[in-house]
Amino acid sequence: MQRRRFLQSSLWAAAALPAHYVLAARTGRAPNVDAVTGDGREIQLRGGDIDELAAQLQGDLLLAGDQGYDKSRLLLNPSFDKHPSLIVLPANRVDVQAAVTFAKAHSLLLAVKCGGHSSSGQSSCDKGMLIDLSKLRGVKVDSERRLARVQGGTLLGQVDQACVAQGLVTPLGTVSHTGVGGLTLGGGFGRLARRYGLAIDNLESVELVTADGQLRSASEKENADLFWAVRGGSGNFGVVTGFEFRLHERQPQVIAGSVIFPFERAREVLGMWAEYAPAAPDDLYVDPVLMLPPNNAPGVMLLEICYSGAAKDADAALAPIRKLGPAKDSIGTKDYVAVQRANDSGDSRAIASYMKSGFVPQLPRELVSTIVEGLKPDPRRTTLLFFQHCGGQSTRVPEASTAFAHRDAVANMMAVVAYPSSGDAADHITATRAYWKTLEPFTRGFYVNDMAREATSSEVNENYRGNYKRLVDLKNKYDATNLFRLNANVRPTRV
Repeated sequence: MQRRRFLQSSLWAAAALPAHYVLAARTGRAPNVDAVTGDGREIQLRGGDIDELAAQLQGDLLLAGDQGYDKSRLLLNPSFDKHPSLIVLPANRVDVQAAVTFAKAHSLLLAVKCGGHSSSGQSSCDKGMLIDLSKLRGVKVDSERRLARVQGGTLLGQVDQACVAQGLVTPLGTVSHTGVGGLTLGGGFGRLARRYGLAIDNLESVELVTADGQLRSASEKENADLFWAVRGGSGNFGVVTGFEFRLHERQPQVIAGSVIFPFERAREVLGMWAEYAPAAPDDLYVDPVLMLPPNNAPGVMLLEICYSGAAKDADAALAPIRKLGPAKDSIGTKDYVAVQRANDSGDSRAIASYMKSGFVPQLPRELVSTIVEGLKPDPRRTTLLFFQHCGGQSTRVPEASTAFAHRDAVANMMAVVAYPSSGDAADHITATRAYWKTLEPFTRGFYVNDMAREATSSEVNENYRGNYKRLVDLKNKYDATNLFRLNANVRPTRV
């Protein structure tokens, strides 16, 4: 009950927000606006109804042409260029309730945006409603109880900074401008997941607005079925306005950096990692990256490393890597917050790109050969194949304990092509799909946060494995009309 009282406390209420979080409501009368429903029907929203919604909000309601509309509608990946009919920027959880209630009443296509990283473009939409949580941000650290209370639109860098300043940490992602909401609802891999588990494994409770507009708290003790579902069930069950994470004591420094090799050594280096990755200590996180730049520049093979254990044990953990004799070694003691920000500008989602991905439960030699032999340079684009190191503590949770089912993964494998946003993407996408067909037989399912834009309903259903039926039952209970469908969607029975 203490947690519930907190989640309903003034931290999440507008009165407690800093003044710059509280936005002015829309002024002037709204016109009638063309829109679409979740099932694609064309409708028209009456200006009077839009005005009524705006009057309920402490945050903004934006229509096309309004100041701030274009900033809110865009995603990180510029290959997505979507135009919602209206955008709500909530200032508090009551605003979220009003927006969800309005969307439900009009059966609107509804997107929810936190960091805007969606690789499938689903954190915005065309002609529906977008709830942009970018003003619903804040972190409060309870160092005595080792808990972090995080508002729903917060970016993970804000959490890292607030927690590390007090000698604490919770495992989140690898790019500081990632939204905590999307990251966590999909599972939440990061540099510390092998040591402490996924983000969902460190989640104590959530507060969310469900499709009926109700604000609910969910934890192991309250609405436990809903709590199970949001831990890996993507955005299927509501808009999360607050998270409560368990924290771990640790020093602010880690041993991190990269070792770099010429691309010609890719088979050797990747072969070493394939053998070492499953048995590596939980404190060691190693991501291999094979990159072929455009304009015939030389390719590289690198290993991005973060070691979070005792400094005295670092040399032993890194010995198999350094034995290879890299051309460049930048590993050293670094501030964890700085490490988390190191790839912010190089994040492949920040440029026009296309990605295919899948979990690998093992890394046989045949996969290493297929990766290296099939990766071809092209002067018009950057081509990458990289892995996110899984395993460790994240595998020691039973598959059915949370909606996230891929506990057997050694790594998440991703093939990415990046290209000029002004050009035609078709050829780049076709090449990546052809390459991925050679790799896909080695995979088992995919990370919903990296879901391809063309993923089919049957592929999504199969990806939830044995948890799928339970997710459908809960979707029927909490979102029978599939209001929250722009995600790794679990379709309710009657839709």
